[in-house]
Amino acid sequence: MADSPVSVHQPGTMAQAAVAATAPEGMLIAPIWKRIVALALDAFLISLIIALPTGGTFFLYLMAVDLLITSQALYVIGTWVMHLTFYWLYFKYTGRNYGRSLGQRAMRIAIVHDDGSLLGEAHWGRRAAHKIKYLIPVLGQFIGLWDVFMTWRHETKRSPVDIANHTVAAVDWSLPVETRGGLR
Repeated sequence: MADSPVSVHQPGTMAQAAVAATAPEGMLIAPIWKRIVALALDAFLISLIIALPTGGTFFLYLMAVDLLITSQALYVIGTWVMHLTFYWLYFKYTGRNYGRSLGQRAMRIAIVHDDGSLLGEAHWGRRAAHKIKYLIPVLGQFIGLWDVFMTWRHETKRSPVDIANHTVAAVDWSLPVETRGGLR
């Protein structure tokens, strides 16, 4: 028979309990909605930067799938390559310089390894390559919805990008100061 009818459990969600074996004590995983808003902020920023000098022509070619069967196909494909390259460079170099993208910084999300340590410079290019799948015209939104579902379903609430790169999107204030990813 038990000594006490009351049992004490560790505080936190099941996701924090699942990651707790390697993560720093008290680290909170960023909610899915914050990650979606951060990506939307990043996309808005880059779209604004591209749209201003091109007068919106860049996005006309980006979405002109019907031109793929005409002599303009090279322009459309070139626009797609430039689009994905811009985002890859953005995610890679904001990650290297700030430890996260500007949208993640605005939403107070820090990207760290499973154990709570900072990502090295070499990790950001691979992580950026995984993230640009969400920015493929038309198809990227469906991939994003599928990944939101997979993140919601996963016991640790880590996205497929995080799982593939052995990272965690954590709430920055729940981490030790030295691993907050450029909070300064």
